[in-house]
Amino acid sequence: YRYKSALSTMFRPPALVHAYLLGLLLVGPVARGTAATLTVAVKDAKGAAVVDAVVALIPLDAPVPPLAASPHEIVQRNQEFQSYVTVVQAGSQVQFPNRDTVQHHLYSLSKAKKFELALYNPGQAESMVFDVSGVVTLGCNIHDWMLAYLYVVPTPYFSQTAGTGETSVTAPQGRYRLELMHPRLGTSISEEVALTDGGTLARSFTVTLKADRRIRRAPDPKAGTYR
Repeated sequence: YRYKSALSTMFRPPALVHAYLLGLLLVGPVARGTAATLTVAVKDAKGAAVVDAVVALIPLDAPVPPLAASPHEIVQRNQEFQSYVTVVQAGSQVQFPNRDTVQHHLYSLSKAKKFELALYNPGQAESMVFDVSGVVTLGCNIHDWMLAYLYVVPTPYFSQTAGTGETSVTAPQGRYRLELMHPRLGTSISEEVALTDGGTLARSFTVTLKADRRIRRAPDPKAGTYR
């Protein structure tokens, strides 16, 4: 039966074959599509680049793609969290390895995730799933200067600014809600954007940042004082 069906396809009348090929040409590129890019630049009121600003694109016209399994970790080293800001998609598992020379006692009182990881030793690692969107402020019960922020977003399309205050996010064409967040921004900045197939959209923001909440940093091993 398959052999007969294949022969009938090979010997279709010319008009039908031409229509079939034309359909492939028309449908193929549309189905594949190409990604669009959003570039974002963030500066403060004095024109300086803002580092660690989080940019997330939340789809408005399409379902959010399923969670892609990828490793995430927030390391404890030199009595600091590394990195200061981390972004993950809701449902992600995050590891908290202790790569320090002392014990740590990790906790959060944030609405998005309240938890406590009791004393654990150097070389050990704890992990936790973050399935609710929001900001999770991390601290250590032993070293009160340790502070970090975990942004849990309902989308796989996100990034954060580097030392230049710039970043980019790649996503399929469509309408999105752009969310701009930063630990010292207070409230997030939100606006609707439209990405066109294969195009690039550039946005720039000037923000007013609050004072840094970190009163002191980890001890300087050379001077024996706080940085």
